Amino acid sequence: MSKISAHLPSSITPFSVISQIARRIRIIPLVVLLISTVPAWLLMEAIVPQAVRAYTARVDLAIDRLPDENYETVLRRAEAAVRASAQRSFDQDILVTDVSIIVSVQNQGTIAPVLALDVSRPQWRSRPDAQNWATYFKTARSLLFLENSQDLPKK
Repeated sequence: MSKISAHLPSSITPFSVISQIARRIRIIPLVVLLISTVPAWLLMEAIVPQAVRAYTARVDLAIDRLPDENYETVLRRAEAAVRASAQRSFDQDILVTDVSIIVSVQNQGTIAPVLALDVSRPQWRSRPDAQNWATYFKTARSLLFLENSQDLPKK
């Protein structure tokens, strides 16, 4: 059995004018919101710019000892390499604020760190001298078996 019921019209009759106004009221805030976001973002970027993302450049250099080279000569080559590397690191990237370089020397299969350079951009700009900012490792000479290299006769 089916029940037949009559559909009674609602007591509220829709007015076309009211529905059109209601649509416009919904659309206007949405348009204002969408249009105002870009100027608000630009204003915020102008007032509070993004923080600079500075960082430290880390470099590991390896130098091979040449056959008739003593420790002092290896050390001078290491200083020249670290000086060039530090300058290159600061020149290549303007966001680099600090440079950290470790130079290792290889002698007949043994490898040991000889010097480390830790310098900031203002320090390097005021005095670009590797000897001033470098830390020398005292045990590198004995680790590389170069303690008596001055006493060896040249072949």
